[in-house]
Amino acid sequence: MTIDTETELYKIDDKLYPCTTSITMDFVGGKWKMVILYYLRNGKKRYNELRKLMPMVTERTLSLQLKQLEDDALINRAVFTTKPPLKVEYSLTKFGETLVPLLHAVADWGRNLAAERAEVVKIKLK
Repeated sequence: MTIDTETELYKIDDKLYPCTTSITMDFVGGKWKMVILYYLRNGKKRYNELRKLMPMVTERTLSLQLKQLEDDALINRAVFTTKPPLKVEYSLTKFGETLVPLLHAVADWGRNLAAERAEVVKIKLK
């Protein structure tokens, strides 16, 4: 006796996903992507501004995460070379802006948890 089973998968850009949650996590998963998107929700930021807002992320990781977000069309990278020094700004794309309600929901959840359990620790930036 054979039992035939069938499963529906979602396919985006030749990549298969078992559920819609896995689609979302592929785009925003990882420790820093949501943080980057959250800081870009109110407008453009330069690379060094993002570094100052996220002192715990390494330069390499930040660069890689920015590149992945750009490759996934969630952020724009604008390079200005008209006068030295070179200036690079990052901003959300229209597609990236569709994540703003999710970013706010995640931040609200974290804010509520922090109010219950967290202590504030100040660090000195270099």
